[in-house]
Amino acid sequence: MSSVHIEAQPGEIAETVLLPGDPLRAKYVAENMLDEAVCYNRVRNMLGYTGFYQGKQVSIQGAGMGMGSTSIYVHELINTYQVKNLIRVGTCGAIKEDLAIGEIILAMSASGDSGANSSYFEGMHYAATADFGLLLKAYQIAAKLKIPTHQGSVFSTDTFYDDNPTRWDKWENHGILGIEMESQILFTLAHKFKVKALSILTVSDNLITGQFSDHAEREQSYIDMMKIALELA
Repeated sequence: MSSVHIEAQPGEIAETVLLPGDPLRAKYVAENMLDEAVCYNRVRNMLGYTGFYQGKQVSIQGAGMGMGSTSIYVHELINTYQVKNLIRVGTCGAIKEDLAIGEIILAMSASGDSGANSSYFEGMHYAATADFGLLLKAYQIAAKLKIPTHQGSVFSTDTFYDDNPTRWDKWENHGILGIEMESQILFTLAHKFKVKALSILTVSDNLITGQFSDHAEREQSYIDMMKIALELA
């Protein structure tokens, strides 16, 4: 039986799923980094594939932008398809001056302004954290591959555009490394349903210095991020 937004049948999705926001990134990885990849979902063009990486079955599912879209796919992957490990592979804007374009963050926790989290916890503030086992293993894999990483907290926001030039100052002062739009709800739902989750993020721009990545930088850094995630899977 399929879910509302995913047309896969039972057994067509692996226990470990990589979650890029962009469905075309899912397509690229499936076609270039997986063996025997099969597309199991085309609903709303939110592409999903299952294939093999070094003999291990893994799926990659586009999840869209923002916590609303991400929560839909995470909920259905867990509750309809019994997925056990969810690994976000996406981008973020750094708010540390010394974080360079293309560097990789392994998110330990995600603060944020999610309306869903506020509703779930009746206005209180839940500390949404990654699974430590996945985090540690990702760190070890990156070290083995000689890919430098940063470990720390990120901020998940519901709003991409903002007119407040000092909005991120307090978060930078409290150790937040980067701004993105999905990890908080991913971590929250993973804990709720007792599965494992991690976010591996590539710095695509720096909100402090104004730097942003070009096509070549994005392509190479995304490959490094995907290597870590696939080895983890």
